[in-house]
Amino acid sequence: MTGYWLRRIVRCDPVRDHQEIYRISIGFEFPWDYQRALEFALFRTYCVPSISRLLAATGEFEKRPQKRYDDTALLMAELAENGYDSPRGREALSTINRMHGRYRISNDDMLYVLSTFVYDPIDWIDEFGWRPLHENERQAAYFYFREVGKRMGIKDIPGDYDSFRKFKDAYEEANFGYSEDNNRIGRYTLDLFCAWYPKPLRPAVAMGAKSLLDDRMLAAFGFRPSPAWVGRAARADLHARSAVVRLLPPRRKSKLLNSKVRSYPGYPKGYSPSDLGAPEPPADIDPALLRRRSR
Repeated sequence: MTGYWLRRIVRCDPVRDHQEIYRISIGFEFPWDYQRALEFALFRTYCVPSISRLLAATGEFEKRPQKRYDDTALLMAELAENGYDSPRGREALSTINRMHGRYRISNDDMLYVLSTFVYDPIDWIDEFGWRPLHENERQAAYFYFREVGKRMGIKDIPGDYDSFRKFKDAYEEANFGYSEDNNRIGRYTLDLFCAWYPKPLRPAVAMGAKSLLDDRMLAAFGFRPSPAWVGRAARADLHARSAVVRLLPPRRKSKLLNSKVRSYPGYPKGYSPSDLGAPEPPADIDPALLRRRSR
């Protein structure tokens, strides 16, 4: 690839133009990397017992893991492609807020999940991307999700890129730990990743995915580490892919809303952001998890 999009990013201001920079970075420059990184970012949040407890209680990961994955990906793509203040962006945010508003979720848990959307893709691209991220892309990711977080009602968002990173690191140090719910949600997610490949390849996919988890995540899930050679092979493959991508011409069409999703191939009849998301909480859910106790 050439520097076509990078030259445009360099001309932008990361505060004023954060939506444009983020849309270019995720839709044109690094669509595959962002998709993989956000999968692992969500995986990382399941290392927190308070988060995985709620997810286990809803039953969505057990009953409809692919739908939940696709709906999350589409809602985030709607925000990035159309803008968080566009009609479809506001509808997507309304859907996200409606789903979260049903449950008792601490502000710190919400803030932590938001932080993974900023920094996990940055860390992934630093290691596996076909080119280094420009500082404008790093800052734009922070400002973009700061504004998204405000519209989700998240409070006390740290005031700059470095402070938010420090919050993320401190939160993980204090809150990562093993629980049976972590293990359960982790296994459902790993099974989902494996289901995307032919059955004979699934054991190798599982080992490859686990090889990309750090020691703290493995301990929080209760997963046995993959052999060291698997991690070396997986990273070598990802670096080889980057070397190939580096030679390709610049992408002219955004991949944000132009990739097939697995639950709804092609959406032949279309969809609205309000069509997405989880249903009402199950009748037998622990009332303590609900924002308003059931009568």
